[in-house]
Amino acid sequence: MTYGDFVGSDVGRQRYWARSHLGWRTIARAAPNDGHRAVAALQAQGYLDGVITQNVDGLHQAAGARDVIELHGNLDRVICLDCQRTSPREELDRRFRAANPSFAGQATRINPDGDVELPDDVVRDFHLVPCVNCGSSLLKPDVVFFGENVPKPRVERCYRLIDDARAVLVLGSSLTVMSGFRFVRYAAKSAKPVLIVNQGITRGDPYAAARIDLPLGQALTDLTTRLGLA
Repeated sequence: MTYGDFVGSDVGRQRYWARSHLGWRTIARAAPNDGHRAVAALQAQGYLDGVITQNVDGLHQAAGARDVIELHGNLDRVICLDCQRTSPREELDRRFRAANPSFAGQATRINPDGDVELPDDVVRDFHLVPCVNCGSSLLKPDVVFFGENVPKPRVERCYRLIDDARAVLVLGSSLTVMSGFRFVRYAAKSAKPVLIVNQGITRGDPYAAARIDLPLGQALTDLTTRLGLA
């Protein structure tokens, strides 16, 4: 779903919310893994000064990480694009359930962002709900869609964090998307060492002082054990 498709089409919003409403049941039950807990432990002991995440699931905070910069937002918030009111996703979920008491979609595939695959006939039967504040139909998850820019204050906060850092550690990202890759490039140009832990090559490899090709959970668990944090 692109931002243009979302704001420009009632049918597009219906398709997005039907699929996301069903997928939210899985996202809401998700729990932090060893990697999330390791990041929180490293931060708690002063090895990390800050955390920038491209994920939109809130699992770093659930694991105990503090002051996390959510570069692409969070699926557990909803924003009205007309009046800018934000609200918890649980509130919208309750309203969707009330408006669609017989909604019986079955997910054939769940994507990492909580979106699922649904047949067109199921999507057509899904009823949207308006903003409770202004009545607008433009309710959107508070995440950055393709074709939409990361808010400038958020980007500037990330740059300040890198300015104050001695090094940048990239964990489990191919850095394909420019919104995250630019910070690696910025760090390298500022003579800050960049260290990458990821399975497979990344866009940031030419800028890395070191890259470790390992599963993230294994690598971080080994690291916290060596540091006596596990």
